[in-house]
Amino acid sequence: MRQHTPARMIDVARLAGVSQQTVSRVVNGHSNVAPEARKRVDQAIAQLRYRPNAAARSLATKRSMNLGVIAYGLARHGPSVVLTGIVEAARSHGYATSLVSPLTADCAGIRSAIEHLVDESVDGIILLTSVEAAVDTAVELDVGAPLVVFAPNVPGSNTFAADEVFGARLATQHLLSLGHPTVVHLSGSGDWLATQARIKGWWSALTAANRPVLELIPTTWDAPSGYQSAKRVLELDGVTAVFAANDQTALGLMRGLADAGVRVPEDISVVGFDDFPEAANFSPPLTTIRVDFTDIGRVAVEKLLDRLNDRESETMGPLEPKLMLRSSTAPPPKATVDRRHATHQLKGIGASNGFSRSGSNRLVRARALHWYECTGQLPRPIWLRGGRVNRRLCCDRDLRRAGLHIH
Repeated sequence: MRQHTPARMIDVARLAGVSQQTVSRVVNGHSNVAPEARKRVDQAIAQLRYRPNAAARSLATKRSMNLGVIAYGLARHGPSVVLTGIVEAARSHGYATSLVSPLTADCAGIRSAIEHLVDESVDGIILLTSVEAAVDTAVELDVGAPLVVFAPNVPGSNTFAADEVFGARLATQHLLSLGHPTVVHLSGSGDWLATQARIKGWWSALTAANRPVLELIPTTWDAPSGYQSAKRVLELDGVTAVFAANDQTALGLMRGLADAGVRVPEDISVVGFDDFPEAANFSPPLTTIRVDFTDIGRVAVEKLLDRLNDRESETMGPLEPKLMLRSSTAPPPKATVDRRHATHQLKGIGASNGFSRSGSNRLVRARALHWYECTGQLPRPIWLRGGRVNRRLCCDRDLRRAGLHIH
């Protein structure tokens, strides 16, 4: 059987109709190549499956052709997909990647990770963590190699991220545009820069619209903490809209609301953040903010290579997220009322006329409150023989007439 002969640089040059020097420039990431020539070279490389000789490139460029990546929080959707984008972008430029995933994102953990990568003679380092202490540590250290850092809403030639403030503002404004009086926010872990950015966007949208800003409900970026937060949400008066820190948190919240008999979006609308693959398969499908995490990884590599080649990075702000409209948001219920006010208005129902000596008080009040919330009106009294008011019969009949479910 005839063995396949690996393609050489001269083969790529002939197919693309350029010189070997041009192919070398494209392979080594130089910028002084015409776009049309670069495109032909890339196509020829793909067609011939050309793979540069790593040892030869290392000798020619005096580089290891290896990029170091420090990644923390890879159990989360965002960081794991950014890492995939970094690896793919590095490979397309002929670089390998060395990954260090520290157990902690404190000063000692980040310092140890950087020292390990420097000992491996990596050409540059990408820090992929949103923990504030880790970012501060890396920036303050004399790394000894070019460094780019994931830092939401910290603009600079050595930072990369999505515009998470804009994304959070977009989510909140969407809920307000549907007519919700305010929006509750389930925030992420307090030491993450992404948490701070999303809080800032949520807060700025509410204050710009002169809406009340309710207390934050903290989570830990996962479904179990989202589930636990459902109880906190339901303890707040008149809440009809929630912006969750990420899609996993939104999933837990929606399950918690469902277990409490609260419908999404008929009773409470929910918006997530990230748009991870399962979001469209939630019940109902989740309205969320889409972030192109793969593209964030590509930008990280490009910025690092610009620093390696002493090039100025193209003027580029944070990548802009997009709102993905699905089925978890809707206008608020027609008669959204303050439960405290409604309870005060109805506190006398069931307190007399034959119900005071049993557990019927609570049942009658609950039925009347349900009617009040759905219609904004007190139930009509039905007078029976002897002058008594049968409030339970009143609520049942009114609810049936309105086509509402009787609890």
